[in-house]
Amino acid sequence: MKKLLEVHILQNVAPSLLNRDDTGSPKQAEFGGYLRARLSSQSQKRAVREDFRTALWPDVLALRTKRLKEEIETRLGRRGITGDDVATIVDVVFAAIGFMIPAGKDEEPAEKSEYLIFLGSGEIDAVLALCLDRIEEVRSTHAVLPSLVAKKDAKKVKEERRKKVPKDLAKAIIGTLDGGKAVDLALFGRMLADIPEKNIDGAVHMAHAISTNTVRHEFDYFTAVDDLMPKETQGADMIGTVEFNSGCFYRYALVDLAQLVTTLGGDLDLAYDGIMAFVKSFVATLPRGKQHTFAAHNPPSFVAVTVSENTQPRNLLNAFVLPVAPKGDEDLVARSIKALDREWQETDRVFGGDGRKTYAVSLRSLAGGHLRESEVASLQELFKGVGTHLQALLEKGE
Repeated sequence: MKKLLEVHILQNVAPSLLNRDDTGSPKQAEFGGYLRARLSSQSQKRAVREDFRTALWPDVLALRTKRLKEEIETRLGRRGITGDDVATIVDVVFAAIGFMIPAGKDEEPAEKSEYLIFLGSGEIDAVLALCLDRIEEVRSTHAVLPSLVAKKDAKKVKEERRKKVPKDLAKAIIGTLDGGKAVDLALFGRMLADIPEKNIDGAVHMAHAISTNTVRHEFDYFTAVDDLMPKETQGADMIGTVEFNSGCFYRYALVDLAQLVTTLGGDLDLAYDGIMAFVKSFVATLPRGKQHTFAAHNPPSFVAVTVSENTQPRNLLNAFVLPVAPKGDEDLVARSIKALDREWQETDRVFGGDGRKTYAVSLRSLAGGHLRESEVASLQELFKGVGTHLQALLEKGE
């Protein structure tokens, strides 16, 4: 049975540079034949994951890092493990999962591994507990391993190291990589190039946020003056430009409830906590690029959350194929909300609205609109209603 939670947000953002490309320009996209402002899905996910750390406890979170070696050393230190055994355990774990540390300056080991790995805190603890429990086998394996540092031909070295790890030990180490009930890992997924069987499909599908209006990029020309410059001296000691734009963004995300519960090992309470934390964080956060310069801390003007079963997901960006513009006494936000409401109504008319429960909150009136019957008075009331409906749906099972 397909069970989904969808979030639709309209958020009018002041002049800003929240998410930029490799040239320093605001990200953009052409949609409907018109240029729009864009916030990448990755930048939004990062903002949510950072916010998670204030909403969920560390044991159910993950780390995305190249500094796994350092993290292992830190955790072993907390257990009172020091000396040669620390390097031994790092060496064997890296060999079993196919990790290398590239050679650094003067061919000394660098502190970072070759690419980012996304691991649950519980996974790291589990692999260390395994290694400590089988420490004699780990020590003997370490004694025959080629160097952890890849100076050249890393692929060949990785295979040589892997073959030196006893199959039973390697299988046990890789077996600990089960997600560790890390909520953010279950939500956003991971890809491990060297052990693809441990890839995890993320429960979240997140769209790039696209502005409902057309945009044109502008430049802020700035100067800085030396405070100790002699009074008779004129001119600036630094000049530069910053590119920016402004847009009313349509933001959309989907959570596959069944996928999340499966990845979390059937833990319904943890799935519920994770979903509610995701919804609250997604509503509350934006990418943080250049916020000290622009302070574009604009909350959403419209939020709707739908919990459904036996239905297909609905990204409603097509409400803005024709870009929205203010008209008369109706501003950009009000007209964007009306356009979304019309698209929602027509989609329900054609494809049906059964099996869907929606809660909506808006800073502009929904009177006379299709979503009026779904409107609640506040964001807190929305979260409460979504939570109640979500819990009942999760407990319903298959």
